[in-house]
Amino acid sequence: QVQVQESGGGLVQAGGSLRLSCAASGNIFSITEMEWYRQAPGKQRELVASITSSGRTNYVDSVKGRFTISKDNAKNTVYLQMNSLKPEDTGVYNCNVWQRLSNYWGQGTQVTVSS
Repeated sequence: QVQVQESGGGLVQAGGSLRLSCAASGNIFSITEMEWYRQAPGKQRELVASITSSGRTNYVDSVKGRFTISKDNAKNTVYLQMNSLKPEDTGVYNCNVWQRLSNYWGQGTQVTVSS
């Protein structure tokens, strides 16, 4: 089994920055991809950013140029650096870790951006 733990959320003013972390632990042998999702109140969950084992990244259009996903393989940790935050970035941010054909979700961390 794999455990996933997010951290780093909080309340920030528009234009500010936050850095989210997601650490995977447990029976880890071959993480293939790590993803950040978010769900705003009343909206569907959306994929914000992802990074593969080879380092290829992908972003939803609304965060391109503002968010950066990175990873530390030695720590099995993925980060999401969020700059120039906007109120519409508010939501619960969840990390999803893929290991071969299985995926594991964290509990999520709340990000609130005030205007």
